Amino acid sequence: MNTESLLCDELWLSDPASTADCYSDRKPKQCNILESCECECDGTSFYKTKEECEEAAIICLDKELSYMPEPGYVEYLDKSNNLPHFRFRAVQWLIKSRSRLNLSFGTFFNAANYLDRFISMHQFHEWKYWMVELVSVACLSIASKFNDTSSPSLHEIQMEELDYSFQSSTIRRMELTLLQSLGWRLGCITTYSYVELLLTNFDSFEFHLHNELTTLVTKLLLGAVLDARLLKYQPSVVAVSALWCSLDELTASSCAHVAFITRLFNQEQKDDVVKCNMIMKSRLVDPLSNLIGCGQPYSNWPSSPVTVLLRERIDIYDCQVDLSIFNQMQMQMPGSNVTNNLESFKKRRKE
Repeated sequence: MNTESLLCDELWLSDPASTADCYSDRKPKQCNILESCECECDGTSFYKTKEECEEAAIICLDKELSYMPEPGYVEYLDKSNNLPHFRFRAVQWLIKSRSRLNLSFGTFFNAANYLDRFISMHQFHEWKYWMVELVSVACLSIASKFNDTSSPSLHEIQMEELDYSFQSSTIRRMELTLLQSLGWRLGCITTYSYVELLLTNFDSFEFHLHNELTTLVTKLLLGAVLDARLLKYQPSVVAVSALWCSLDELTASSCAHVAFITRLFNQEQKDDVVKCNMIMKSRLVDPLSNLIGCGQPYSNWPSSPVTVLLRERIDIYDCQVDLSIFNQMQMQMPGSNVTNNLESFKKRRKE
């Protein structure tokens, strides 16, 4: 067997469409967002100098456009009757499952990215809720294998908060379908990819304030994933908006820190940051509450395990699931929107 064929291509530094992940060797700190969302940071940074940090930011900006949902996705959700509600419930489940299974935040953000990218590639399909649940389970399973050192079993993933129960063989088939649709491109750039980059510049911050800032930014980014309105904005724009909101809440010195990355933006992106900032400010009292998703408030989660009532789930058997419906559809393959996006980005960088 030729062992060279097993080696990864290291061209990701110059190829934004590559599948490699510039953060694959670093595991984000684990914490329970539903209890306190207080990230346990050690005060150290992966980046030793501001030059390294800026270089990494440029790489992420180059790559992020190739990991966004297909064009027209937000408009498609707006026109769909039930899909926005289905998506909202699925993201809720992903957030709660991340906490219950003690998975990293990176796993959640990757799983949500896979979910939106996959649905956006099938914009003409008549989605049913069991389909969205099946895709969500497959997304979390794949993301945990990719991002965490220890991955939960399919049984553990399905233990709580699902309306349907799937056989392991069904989930595995869905995983393969999902991987093929995504082109096996799992090392995506999400809003969470920018947290460490943005906070590296806070050398003068006291340790407790740095932790508090990290916690608030993370909460805002979790709320941003729930809010489908923000899907049309680039991850860097949403991340900077979350930092801006957090700084305004905790300290008066926001301009200089936000300017670190916004100087790489064009005017349209800067305008988008202002729009995102306005949306996020409306939720600063509690970033994970008062967020309505198709008539369903985020705050409807039970406040205590005592109030949780187990409901009988509907079994979906392998023979009932025909995944060929996704393969037969005429759809844009992963990367179809990359070329145009990258060309526009290069034009922006020259301005």
